[in-house]
Amino acid sequence: MTIYGERVQFALVTSGNGPHYQLTNTAGKKMAFDGNHHLHHPEDGEFVPGNATGVFTLDQIRLAKAGGGKTTRSLSTGRVTRSSGVRAPSAATRAKELVDSEKYEYFKANRATLPDTIGEHSEEITTLMRGGMPAEQAFGEIIKKYF
Repeated sequence: MTIYGERVQFALVTSGNGPHYQLTNTAGKKMAFDGNHHLHHPEDGEFVPGNATGVFTLDQIRLAKAGGGKTTRSLSTGRVTRSSGVRAPSAATRAKELVDSEKYEYFKANRATLPDTIGEHSEEITTLMRGGMPAEQAFGEIIKKYF
């Protein structure tokens, strides 16, 4: 994926196997793929707001993948198995949780140096991060804008 771009966006409604996704490189050029990782010609409006997730960096996706499913150990057999009774969260849900987690971790680590009222701009920080901006840069943008 890194060959084609370092930012990714997922279509929320797709046909076929797996989610369709779109990679964007540093020049802003986009390349779409289907759930089988084959080139895909997106339909009109497939990757517009409301029909797609925000834009995520590949580092955010790697982190989300690393936090995958939970495992359990059976007391009677000692075997380790993957939980199957609960449906795994969608890629969009995991990506949202990743943004929330990164935002909180940055806030927690830098609480002493951030303005007291930075929390009033939480939604705007989240929007910037969902657009692909790292937490440090998103907080910096809000501080420049309001403080």
